[in-house]
Amino acid sequence: MQQIAMSWLVYRLTGSALILGVVAFASQIPSFLLSPLAGVMVDRWNRHRILLVTQTLSMLQAFILAFLIFKGLIAVWHIILLGIFLGCVNSLDIPSRQSFIIDMVEKKEILGNAIAINSLMFNVARLLGPTVAGMLIAIVGEGLCFLVNGVSFLAVIICLLMMNINVRPRKYAKRRVIKELMEGVKYTFGFAPIRYILILLGSISLMGMSYVVLMPVFANQVLKGGPETLGFLMASVGVGALIGTIFLASQKKMLKLGSIIPVSSTIFSLGLILFSFSRLLWLSLVLLAFTGFGFMVNTAASNTVLQTIVEDDKRGRVMSFYTMAFMGMAPLGSLLAGIFASWIGVTNTLVVGGLSCAVVSFFFAARIKNLGELTQPIYEDLGQDSHIVT
Repeated sequence: MQQIAMSWLVYRLTGSALILGVVAFASQIPSFLLSPLAGVMVDRWNRHRILLVTQTLSMLQAFILAFLIFKGLIAVWHIILLGIFLGCVNSLDIPSRQSFIIDMVEKKEILGNAIAINSLMFNVARLLGPTVAGMLIAIVGEGLCFLVNGVSFLAVIICLLMMNINVRPRKYAKRRVIKELMEGVKYTFGFAPIRYILILLGSISLMGMSYVVLMPVFANQVLKGGPETLGFLMASVGVGALIGTIFLASQKKMLKLGSIIPVSSTIFSLGLILFSFSRLLWLSLVLLAFTGFGFMVNTAASNTVLQTIVEDDKRGRVMSFYTMAFMGMAPLGSLLAGIFASWIGVTNTLVVGGLSCAVVSFFFAARIKNLGELTQPIYEDLGQDSHIVT
């Protein structure tokens, strides 16, 4: 709800695709800059306590936005500053949440199902949130969306307090931070399967996910609609992602990475390209559903593989680079999308992004066999066939 309300609020105040890109850049760039250092902290500290702090700070940010809107004081610079604040919080929150899954799920053989179920709940929210947000914005304005979001964090915090987690001892707590950081960099980018998965995720985030930033422009200028149209478009993405996560969660065996990751990223790319040419609302909704399906299956499958093959004592650092690729590249893409949209239009911007993602997907698929040979020993130790060999 907050994401849709934020996009529409900025577009209502400025009417500029470029400013939409700038605001998205400001809120997401901290994840790119701070995530590697945050990963070291995640491997050192109690992840349960980290989440209690980060969720409380996120709740505070939502309440401040709601207050400024209800008082009629909101300005673009407020949104940018609060976006930077939330981005800093997320740089620690996201790798903590990703790593925390392993603390809740002791059996690695069901880790893929757990990650898919986690994605399922995320996408149920993404399905309902935009639709409700579009209606609320049309009726009462953006402020109530921020207020509801702030209140919802209370449920998250209560759930965290109710958990009984066996905290695993952290290693190397007294080592120098920079040494642990460099160790994480060497491990993450020195192992080809992890490196290529992150390259694919980073490329999709940089060149493909910018379509989210441009959705208000499509809803208003291309499809001639209002905030409810924007809500329906984003809800359609959620429908596709929801179908994808149900598909992943229902799998009883380890997924074959070779047939899942490159195929799903290609579906995402094609859906994005075709959507850019659509001028019919119903057709746009269908194409965005395919886009959401491809993106969620790709990211969830990638997450599953990373969580499975990574060493436990380096999990936080690897997932921080996952956050850097998944979330951190998005602000650069948002800024580029805003600039290109002002030069060549939103349609051509999405076509370029979709084609770029397709090229990287083919590049990844061409290296599947070699990656499978490297991960085979890990999966044999787990009593599983390799994810990567088709």
